[in-house]
Amino acid sequence: MDTISNILHTELLHYKDHSLTVLEILVVFLLFLATKVCIWVIEKAIFSKTKLNNLDPGSAFALFQIIKYLIWVIAIALMLETIGIGVTLLLAGSAALLVGVGLGLQQTFNDVLSGIILLFENSVRVGDILEIDGDIVRIQEIGLRTSSGLNRNQIIIILPNSLITTNKVINWSHQNKKTLFTINVGVAYGSDLEQVITLLEESALAHPTLGKKDILEGRLIEFGGSSLDFQLLFYSADIFIIEEIKSDIRKIIYQKFMENKIEIPFPQMDIRLKK
Repeated sequence: MDTISNILHTELLHYKDHSLTVLEILVVFLLFLATKVCIWVIEKAIFSKTKLNNLDPGSAFALFQIIKYLIWVIAIALMLETIGIGVTLLLAGSAALLVGVGLGLQQTFNDVLSGIILLFENSVRVGDILEIDGDIVRIQEIGLRTSSGLNRNQIIIILPNSLITTNKVINWSHQNKKTLFTINVGVAYGSDLEQVITLLEESALAHPTLGKKDILEGRLIEFGGSSLDFQLLFYSADIFIIEEIKSDIRKIIYQKFMENKIEIPFPQMDIRLKK
């Protein structure tokens, strides 16, 4: 026992009035290990698919991130105290340095504050589909400084959290389960109006992701300069791949128009010359 005690109290480093011992290093390691285990247990408890867990994935992730950051702050404070570094004294002694660093890292602190707001406010959650600067992104992770998402081109986008909290952002996931979309098409003058509307609606119904309840209607919306302009209105829950769905429906429309000899005219301009 004396041998073990001597080993644990062996001095590894001495600075001023404090010495770093093997025991303190061991305690720091055990605190680190206990923190990791604690976070793992909490993660399993939050994300476990039990009847007691009524949280949706986005809310569960936000809750876990907040708890994880709090636990690490407490754990790091305890580790510093263990090796003789007083957290209060450290903050007081480095106040001037922190001011200088704060000015230099103002944008970083802004992003971190925005990340805390996102996690607490829960206005944006993991799995939400956002439209930011014309790009459609599905959020995959919300971090303390940045969030990451996957766009329609299967590219990972790293977003500073301040971009989400301060810019105009459309959250498509906050809409109803199905969102209204439109497809516009022009046909030649002289075409059968009712036939065109019927073909538009049939084209939408021919898509495998849409049903009768998803089709609102086809409309004649404008007498254009070169065409009769129609609009197809339909609902879809597949917001992230809606451009692919629109493309498929346009292909079907074009095929049906070809089969029924309905012309999609080119833009025309008549020029009259006077002698």
